[in-house]
Amino acid sequence: MQQKKFVWLACFFISLSLAFLGQSQVALANTQTMIPTLFIHGWGSSYHAEEKMAQAAKKAGVTKTIILADVDLNGNVTLKGKIPVKAKAPLVLVNFENNKNVNAKMEAGYLKSVLETLQQKYHFQKMNLVGHSMGNMAILDYLLENAQNKELPQLNKQVALAAFPNGLVKEMPSDVTVAKDGRPDQETSTFTELLPLRELYPKGASVLNIYGNLEDGSDSDGPVPVRSAQTLRYLVTPNAKSYEEHQITGKLGQHSKLHNNREVDRLLIKFLWGK
Repeated sequence: MQQKKFVWLACFFISLSLAFLGQSQVALANTQTMIPTLFIHGWGSSYHAEEKMAQAAKKAGVTKTIILADVDLNGNVTLKGKIPVKAKAPLVLVNFENNKNVNAKMEAGYLKSVLETLQQKYHFQKMNLVGHSMGNMAILDYLLENAQNKELPQLNKQVALAAFPNGLVKEMPSDVTVAKDGRPDQETSTFTELLPLRELYPKGASVLNIYGNLEDGSDSDGPVPVRSAQTLRYLVTPNAKSYEEHQITGKLGQHSKLHNNREVDRLLIKFLWGK
């Protein structure tokens, strides 16, 4: 009798543990899918450059929620649209009204304001960041200043499109070589300023670096040298959970076509959401 009672109790506690484990896994999955993804456009551009990537994600079943975070000339943020309580993988298209008379450090401040506004309203603890061109430099400058600030949402995944940590074609020496670890043998002043990221970059964040190569002899996507894009590896890999690179070649590797590109959409969707 006692043996049967022991077996029954053992089965009960095993069932209870499995149920609790299942609930924990569901809760973890829900937490992951609730992470917002912010898209940051480049110099002279707007949120329209981000729309096709966002729509591709929506079409793939990633989310039903896309909102706009509009940042005015004074850095004030207006959210257009709402994120429902149980929204799945919401997307935030960031729009800088000051898109020309600006630099990466200024945009980094704008980005911080967007994240503070989102956190205040929706209480997100983590975020994904997708940048194109100078949008990447804004992200890197933001992380340089705020990566260790636990009061702000923490970086989960970063996607870089046409990043240029070691400068543009007109800035980087043409004979630069890049080591396997991503370190250039000649560093621009911008790259030198970003070097503290090797220690400050968020531990556990994953990085996808996508760059273009026109294969026209320029070894670039037009304005961004392939070798400059590749230097991102050196800045993030000491701490990043994972790092991967993809080169888009030919006409579709042109600078502005990287945010209007089915191959990029596929890579981005798989990396961020596993679809």
